[in-house]
Amino acid sequence: MNLPAAIEQYALHLTVERGYSPQTVRAYRADLSALAAFAGERGVGSASELTLDLYRDWLWEGSQRGLAKSTLARRSASARGFSAWLTRTRDSSGDTGAADAVDAAARLRAPKADKTLPRVITREQIDGILAGLAARAEEGDPGAVRDVAVIELLYAAGIRVSELTGLDVDDVELDRLTVRVVGKGSKERVVPFGVPALHALRAWLRMGRPRLVAAASGPALFLGSRGARLGTRAVYELVAGLLADVPGGGPSGPHALRHTAATHLLDGGADLRAVQELLGHASLGTTQIYTHVSTERLKEAYRIAHPRA
Repeated sequence: MNLPAAIEQYALHLTVERGYSPQTVRAYRADLSALAAFAGERGVGSASELTLDLYRDWLWEGSQRGLAKSTLARRSASARGFSAWLTRTRDSSGDTGAADAVDAAARLRAPKADKTLPRVITREQIDGILAGLAARAEEGDPGAVRDVAVIELLYAAGIRVSELTGLDVDDVELDRLTVRVVGKGSKERVVPFGVPALHALRAWLRMGRPRLVAAASGPALFLGSRGARLGTRAVYELVAGLLADVPGGGPSGPHALRHTAATHLLDGGADLRAVQELLGHASLGTTQIYTHVSTERLKEAYRIAHPRA
Protein backbone atom coordinates (compact mmCIF):
# COMPACT_ATOMS: atom_id res chain seq x y z
CA MET A 1 0.00 0.00 0.00
CA ASN A 2 1.40 3.41 -0.92
CA LEU A 3 2.00 5.81 1.95
CA PRO A 4 -0.66 8.47 1.19
CA ALA A 5 -3.35 5.78 0.93
CA ALA A 6 -2.17 4.15 4.16
CA ILE A 7 -2.24 7.49 5.97
CA GLU A 8 -5.81 8.16 4.85
CA GLN A 9 -6.91 4.69 6.00
CA TYR A 10 -5.21 5.28 9.34
CA ALA A 11 -6.96 8.65 9.69
CA LEU A 12 -10.27 6.90 9.01
CA HIS A 13 -9.40 4.29 11.66
CA LEU A 14 -8.68 7.06 14.20
CA THR A 15 -11.98 8.76 13.41
CA VAL A 16 -14.34 5.79 13.19
CA GLU A 17 -12.82 3.16 15.48
CA ARG A 18 -10.90 5.27 18.00
CA GLY A 19 -13.30 8.22 18.11
CA TYR A 20 -10.57 10.85 17.93
CA SER A 21 -11.60 14.48 17.46
CA PRO A 22 -11.21 16.15 14.03
CA GLN A 23 -8.41 18.33 15.46
CA THR A 24 -6.44 15.31 16.69
CA VAL A 25 -6.89 13.44 13.40
CA ARG A 26 -5.79 16.54 11.52
CA ALA A 27 -2.60 16.70 13.61
CA TYR A 28 -1.81 13.01 12.99
CA ARG A 29 -2.42 13.44 9.27
CA ALA A 30 -0.14 16.49 9.10
CA ASP A 31 2.70 14.69 10.90
CA LEU A 32 2.40 11.58 8.76
CA SER A 33 2.15 13.59 5.55
CA ALA A 34 5.46 15.20 6.49
CA LEU A 35 6.86 11.70 7.03
CA ALA A 36 5.58 10.59 3.62
CA ALA A 37 7.22 13.58 1.94
CA PHE A 38 10.51 12.83 3.72
CA ALA A 39 10.30 9.15 2.73
CA GLY A 40 9.47 10.05 -0.87
CA GLU A 41 12.63 12.14 -1.14
CA ARG A 42 14.55 8.99 -0.25
CA GLY A 43 12.76 6.78 -2.75
CA VAL A 44 10.40 5.16 -0.25
CA GLY A 45 6.78 5.22 -1.38
CA SER A 46 5.29 2.12 0.22
CA ALA A 47 4.21 1.71 3.83
CA SER A 48 5.91 -1.68 3.96
CA GLU A 49 9.28 -0.05 3.20
CA LEU A 50 9.30 2.12 6.33
CA THR A 51 12.16 1.22 8.65
CA LEU A 52 13.34 2.28 12.10
CA ASP A 53 16.32 4.04 10.53
CA LEU A 54 14.05 6.07 8.26
CA TYR A 55 11.83 7.09 11.18
CA ARG A 56 14.92 8.11 13.16
CA ASP A 57 16.34 10.05 10.21
CA TRP A 58 13.04 11.90 9.90
CA LEU A 59 13.12 13.00 13.55
CA TRP A 60 16.81 13.90 13.32
CA GLU A 61 16.17 16.03 10.24
CA GLY A 62 13.42 17.85 12.14
CA SER A 63 15.75 18.51 15.08
CA GLN A 64 18.36 19.93 12.69
CA ARG A 65 15.73 22.32 11.36
CA GLY A 66 15.14 23.58 14.88
CA LEU A 67 11.78 21.97 15.58
CA ALA A 68 10.75 22.20 19.22
CA LYS A 69 11.18 19.14 21.43
CA SER A 70 7.42 19.06 21.94
CA THR A 71 6.92 18.88 18.16
CA LEU A 72 9.46 16.07 17.83
CA ALA A 73 7.78 14.18 20.68
CA ARG A 74 4.40 14.54 18.96
CA ARG A 75 5.86 13.36 15.64
CA SER A 76 7.38 10.36 17.38
CA ALA A 77 4.01 9.47 18.92
CA SER A 78 2.28 9.85 15.55
CA ALA A 79 4.83 7.56 13.88
CA ARG A 80 4.59 4.90 16.61
CA GLY A 81 0.81 4.84 16.42
CA PHE A 82 0.86 4.61 12.64
CA SER A 83 3.50 1.88 12.61
CA ALA A 84 1.64 -0.18 15.22
CA TRP A 85 -1.55 0.10 13.17
CA LEU A 86 0.30 -0.96 10.01
CA THR A 87 1.64 -4.03 11.82
CA ARG A 88 -1.80 -5.02 13.12
CA THR A 89 -3.27 -4.50 9.65
CA ARG A 90 -0.66 -6.76 8.07
CA ASP A 91 -1.15 -9.37 10.82
CA SER A 92 -4.88 -9.54 10.13
CA SER A 93 -4.65 -9.39 6.35
CA GLY A 94 -3.62 -13.00 5.78
CA ASP A 95 -0.75 -11.91 3.53
CA THR A 96 2.20 -14.24 3.11
CA GLY A 97 4.83 -13.28 5.64
CA ALA A 98 2.37 -11.44 7.87
CA ALA A 99 3.44 -13.56 10.82
CA ASP A 100 6.89 -12.03 10.48
CA ALA A 101 5.55 -8.48 10.43
CA VAL A 102 7.65 -6.20 12.65
CA ASP A 103 6.59 -2.89 14.15
CA ALA A 104 9.39 -0.74 12.74
CA ALA A 105 8.75 2.25 15.03
CA ALA A 106 8.26 0.32 18.28
CA ARG A 107 11.70 1.43 19.53
CA LEU A 108 11.43 4.97 18.19
CA ARG A 109 12.17 7.62 20.79
CA ALA A 110 12.25 11.41 20.75
CA PRO A 111 13.67 14.01 23.14
CA LYS A 112 11.43 14.68 26.10
CA ALA A 113 9.58 17.96 25.78
CA ASP A 114 10.92 20.80 27.91
CA LYS A 115 8.85 21.28 31.04
CA THR A 116 7.77 24.90 31.00
CA LEU A 117 5.12 26.45 33.18
CA PRO A 118 2.10 27.80 31.26
CA ARG A 119 1.49 31.49 30.91
CA VAL A 120 -0.87 32.95 33.50
CA ILE A 121 -2.48 36.37 33.19
CA THR A 122 -3.15 38.38 36.33
CA ARG A 123 -6.65 39.27 37.42
CA GLU A 124 -5.92 42.95 36.81
CA GLN A 125 -4.78 42.18 33.26
CA ILE A 126 -7.92 40.12 32.59
CA ASP A 127 -10.08 42.96 33.91
CA GLY A 128 -8.26 45.42 31.65
CA ILE A 129 -8.71 43.23 28.56
CA LEU A 130 -12.43 42.77 29.22
CA ALA A 131 -12.95 46.46 29.95
CA GLY A 132 -11.39 47.36 26.60
CA LEU A 133 -13.57 44.84 24.77
CA ALA A 134 -16.70 46.08 26.56
CA ALA A 135 -15.99 49.66 25.44
CA ARG A 136 -15.83 48.50 21.82
CA ALA A 137 -19.02 46.47 22.22
CA GLU A 138 -20.91 49.53 23.45
CA GLU A 139 -20.51 51.00 19.96
CA GLY A 140 -22.86 48.31 18.68
CA ASP A 141 -20.49 46.29 16.50
CA PRO A 142 -21.79 42.67 16.58
CA GLY A 143 -18.25 41.34 16.20
CA ALA A 144 -17.18 43.22 19.31
CA VAL A 145 -20.21 41.93 21.23
CA ARG A 146 -19.22 38.41 20.19
CA ASP A 147 -15.60 38.92 21.21
CA VAL A 148 -16.64 39.90 24.74
CA ALA A 149 -18.70 36.71 25.03
CA VAL A 150 -15.87 34.58 23.61
CA ILE A 151 -13.24 35.89 26.06
CA GLU A 152 -15.63 35.82 29.03
CA LEU A 153 -16.56 32.19 28.32
CA LEU A 154 -12.99 31.01 27.66
CA TYR A 155 -11.87 32.49 30.98
CA ALA A 156 -14.99 31.69 33.02
CA ALA A 157 -15.31 28.04 31.95
CA GLY A 158 -11.66 27.23 31.18
CA ILE A 159 -12.67 25.40 28.01
CA ARG A 160 -10.48 24.60 25.02
CA VAL A 161 -10.76 26.68 21.86
CA SER A 162 -12.05 23.67 19.91
CA GLU A 163 -14.72 23.15 22.56
CA LEU A 164 -15.74 26.79 22.31
CA THR A 165 -16.01 26.88 18.51
CA GLY A 166 -17.93 23.59 18.53
CA LEU A 167 -20.70 24.98 20.74
CA ASP A 168 -24.27 25.22 19.48
CA VAL A 169 -26.88 27.58 20.86
CA ASP A 170 -28.67 24.74 22.64
CA ASP A 171 -25.48 23.75 24.46
CA VAL A 172 -25.79 26.82 26.69
CA GLU A 173 -28.14 26.75 29.69
CA LEU A 174 -28.43 30.42 30.60
CA ASP A 175 -30.77 29.87 33.52
CA ARG A 176 -28.43 27.25 35.01
CA LEU A 177 -25.19 29.07 34.10
CA THR A 178 -23.74 25.94 32.50
CA VAL A 179 -22.45 24.96 29.09
CA ARG A 180 -22.22 21.47 27.62
CA VAL A 181 -18.98 20.84 25.73
CA VAL A 182 -17.49 17.90 23.85
CA GLY A 183 -13.81 17.50 24.69
CA LYS A 184 -10.98 15.18 23.73
CA GLY A 185 -12.02 11.65 22.89
CA SER A 186 -15.56 12.90 22.24
CA LYS A 187 -16.14 13.04 26.00
CA GLU A 188 -18.99 15.31 27.01
CA ARG A 189 -19.02 17.36 30.20
CA VAL A 190 -21.06 20.19 31.70
CA VAL A 191 -19.09 23.23 32.84
CA PRO A 192 -20.33 26.17 34.94
CA PHE A 193 -19.69 29.83 34.16
CA GLY A 194 -20.25 33.05 36.09
CA VAL A 195 -22.57 36.04 35.97
CA PRO A 196 -20.27 38.28 33.84
CA ALA A 197 -20.14 35.55 31.18
CA LEU A 198 -23.92 35.20 31.45
CA HIS A 199 -24.40 38.91 30.71
CA ALA A 200 -21.98 38.70 27.78
CA LEU A 201 -23.72 35.66 26.30
CA ARG A 202 -27.15 37.23 26.66
CA ALA A 203 -25.95 40.38 24.89
CA TRP A 204 -24.47 38.27 22.08
CA LEU A 205 -27.62 36.21 21.62
CA ARG A 206 -29.87 39.26 21.77
CA MET A 207 -27.90 41.92 19.89
CA GLY A 208 -24.95 40.30 18.13
CA ARG A 209 -25.81 36.90 16.70
CA PRO A 210 -29.09 37.96 15.01
CA ARG A 211 -27.16 40.54 12.98
CA LEU A 212 -24.61 38.00 11.71
CA VAL A 213 -26.83 34.96 11.22
CA ALA A 214 -26.96 33.59 7.66
CA ALA A 215 -27.92 30.45 5.78
CA ALA A 216 -24.58 28.87 6.69
CA SER A 217 -24.96 29.56 10.43
CA GLY A 218 -26.89 26.47 11.43
CA PRO A 219 -27.06 26.02 15.20
CA ALA A 220 -23.55 27.43 15.84
CA LEU A 221 -23.34 29.61 18.93
CA PHE A 222 -20.52 31.85 17.74
CA LEU A 223 -20.48 33.17 14.18
CA GLY A 224 -17.85 34.81 12.00
CA SER A 225 -18.35 37.98 10.00
CA ARG A 226 -19.91 36.04 7.10
CA GLY A 227 -22.33 34.12 9.27
CA ALA A 228 -20.56 30.73 9.31
CA ARG A 229 -19.40 29.03 12.49
CA LEU A 230 -16.52 30.90 14.09
CA GLY A 231 -13.23 29.08 13.44
CA THR A 232 -10.42 28.28 15.85
CA ARG A 233 -7.95 30.40 13.88
CA ALA A 234 -10.13 33.49 14.30
CA VAL A 235 -10.22 32.90 18.06
CA TYR A 236 -6.43 32.44 18.14
CA GLU A 237 -5.96 35.73 16.31
CA LEU A 238 -8.38 37.49 18.65
CA VAL A 239 -6.65 36.30 21.83
CA ALA A 240 -3.14 36.80 20.45
CA GLY A 241 -4.03 40.38 19.53
CA LEU A 242 -5.43 41.08 22.99
CA LEU A 243 -2.38 39.61 24.75
CA ALA A 244 0.23 41.16 22.46
CA ASP A 245 0.72 44.19 24.71
CA VAL A 246 0.16 42.37 28.01
CA PRO A 247 3.43 41.89 29.95
CA GLY A 248 4.57 38.30 30.41
CA GLY A 249 6.20 35.54 28.43
CA GLY A 250 4.86 32.34 26.96
CA PRO A 251 2.24 31.51 24.34
CA SER A 252 -0.50 34.06 23.72
CA GLY A 253 -3.26 31.84 22.36
CA PRO A 254 -6.61 30.85 23.88
CA HIS A 255 -4.92 28.18 26.01
CA ALA A 256 -3.42 30.98 28.09
CA LEU A 257 -6.94 31.83 29.26
CA ARG A 258 -7.54 28.17 30.15
CA HIS A 259 -4.28 28.10 32.12
CA THR A 260 -5.27 31.35 33.81
CA ALA A 261 -8.73 30.09 34.78
CA ALA A 262 -7.29 26.93 36.35
CA THR A 263 -4.61 28.80 38.28
CA HIS A 264 -7.02 31.44 39.57
CA LEU A 265 -9.39 28.68 40.74
CA LEU A 266 -6.62 26.97 42.70
CA ASP A 267 -5.41 30.30 44.08
CA GLY A 268 -8.96 30.88 45.29
CA GLY A 269 -9.06 27.57 47.15
CA ALA A 270 -10.73 25.24 44.63
CA ASP A 271 -10.13 21.51 45.06
CA LEU A 272 -7.68 20.00 42.59
CA ARG A 273 -10.09 17.25 41.55
CA ALA A 274 -12.85 19.78 40.95
CA VAL A 275 -10.49 21.70 38.64
CA GLN A 276 -9.59 18.42 36.89
CA GLU A 277 -13.28 17.78 36.19
CA LEU A 278 -13.85 21.35 35.04
CA LEU A 279 -10.96 21.18 32.57
CA GLY A 280 -11.83 17.68 31.35
CA HIS A 281 -8.39 16.22 32.13
CA ALA A 282 -8.24 12.43 32.02
CA SER A 283 -5.32 12.41 34.48
CA LEU A 284 -4.96 14.33 37.72
CA GLY A 285 -1.27 14.62 36.91
CA THR A 286 -2.09 16.93 34.02
CA THR A 287 -4.02 19.23 36.34
CA GLN A 288 -1.22 19.27 38.93
CA ILE A 289 0.90 21.54 36.75
CA TYR A 290 -1.31 24.40 37.95
CA THR A 291 -0.31 23.75 41.55
CA HIS A 292 3.28 24.30 40.40
CA VAL A 293 2.22 27.57 38.77
CA SER A 294 0.62 28.73 42.01
CA THR A 295 3.69 27.70 44.00
CA GLU A 296 6.04 29.57 41.67
CA ARG A 297 3.92 32.71 41.91
CA LEU A 298 3.95 32.42 45.71
CA LYS A 299 7.74 32.04 45.72
CA GLU A 300 8.12 35.07 43.47
CA ALA A 301 5.88 37.15 45.73
CA TYR A 302 7.93 35.98 48.72
CA ARG A 303 11.22 36.88 47.04
CA ILE A 304 9.92 40.36 46.25
CA ALA A 305 8.16 41.13 49.53
CA HIS A 306 9.94 39.36 52.38
CA PRO A 307 12.82 41.32 53.92
CA ARG A 308 14.87 38.18 54.53
CA ALA A 309 14.13 36.44 51.25
